[in-house]
Amino acid sequence: MSSISPVAADTATTTVVIYSGGMDSFTVLHRALREGLNVHVLSFDYGQRHARELDTARQVCASLGLPHQVVDIRAIHGLIDNSALTNPAQAMPQGDYDADNLRATVVPNRNMILLSLAIAKAVNIGAERVDYGAHGGDHVLYPDCRPEFVEAMNHVAGIANFEPVKLHAPYLKVSKADILRDGLAMGLDYRHTWTCYEGRELACGVCGSCRERLEAFAANGVTDPLAYSVDSAVGQR
Repeated sequence: MSSISPVAADTATTTVVIYSGGMDSFTVLHRALREGLNVHVLSFDYGQRHARELDTARQVCASLGLPHQVVDIRAIHGLIDNSALTNPAQAMPQGDYDADNLRATVVPNRNMILLSLAIAKAVNIGAERVDYGAHGGDHVLYPDCRPEFVEAMNHVAGIANFEPVKLHAPYLKVSKADILRDGLAMGLDYRHTWTCYEGRELACGVCGSCRERLEAFAANGVTDPLAYSVDSAVGQR
């Protein structure tokens, strides 16, 4: 795994990075490290069917020597199980990101829940900010990744506690291809990420998340280092 050299920054600044194990949050994590911040990593087990992303997150944080906490919030599963991401009985939609096609993958209120917990962690350890990987490609489908949501949550994070916390979403208005371009410029190895919504041994290549990932690699003219199922409709393009 590529080592990230910090750049000049206020090393007293501490941030809590919400890290799923996916390529977006992987890039956000390394971006925070490159800023020279004191990084605490937070991941969540909410009963997602692609929970192997958490194993990826653990491996990356262990290799970087970062403090990493995986919070088990599966007790709320019955509140958020009306989603293909949390209910294995539901068929996983395939195809490109589209509001109609992939609406079934929306987990009710997920980012508000996760951000609230991350803000609490930040206040608890005296961190000044929380980083997460919302990006422009999510806007069409996920309301809790849109700029107006992030702005509102940032306002709340500034007034909900005695110590204000800044919500930082560095890729909020750019595409996944742009995120990947930034990560490649940092020398990141995306073998150490998991994107597929299916929790199988190999990425499926046909769910919306896989397809968006593959398109980002194609847009950057590089091959995705992950292996995909041999029966994938798109596979390595």
